[in-house]
Amino acid sequence: MNKSPNLSFSLAHPSQFNQIWPLFQAILQTGDCYLFRADLSPEAAEQYWFGPGVQTVLAWDQPADRDPQILGFYKLVANQPDRGSHVANASFIVAPNHQGQGIGYQLGQHCIQTATDLGYRALQFNAVVSTNTPAVKLWQKLGFHIVGTLPHAFNHAQLGYVDLYVMFRSLVNPESSG
Repeated sequence: MNKSPNLSFSLAHPSQFNQIWPLFQAILQTGDCYLFRADLSPEAAEQYWFGPGVQTVLAWDQPADRDPQILGFYKLVANQPDRGSHVANASFIVAPNHQGQGIGYQLGQHCIQTATDLGYRALQFNAVVSTNTPAVKLWQKLGFHIVGTLPHAFNHAQLGYVDLYVMFRSLVNPESSG
């Protein structure tokens, strides 16, 4: 693993969608980790990242020798409305050319802290692709547990139908996440 960059985090504004769209689009093209089709429209993507109740956070690298760049981002939103709104849901993107550098770990830590600060009691991921081993290991390292398996629920671009995991982490009593 390369040395992890020292990231700065900021709340994204919808006017920054044009900066995150190419990164999201590149991830969608792989067909191996997001449920969306590769030809998702920019309008639908913008709604996903900046719709009602969504908080999107950018992770910036700010080296002294060049302009800052977005290396990743995440969205945080209530997993369900009303009586389920105390559980957050999140989605993550790490820029393809910066994967494997610890950015996902920093994004995950920041998201856990942000969700805690906002008063959420837990984080739940509804659709972690079982074959996305780096993501599964990362979430487990950050205290998430697989609490359910949805057999053949994801149509992987190369592997065909593979399982999805539901992963969960308590924010008020982390040792009881499983």
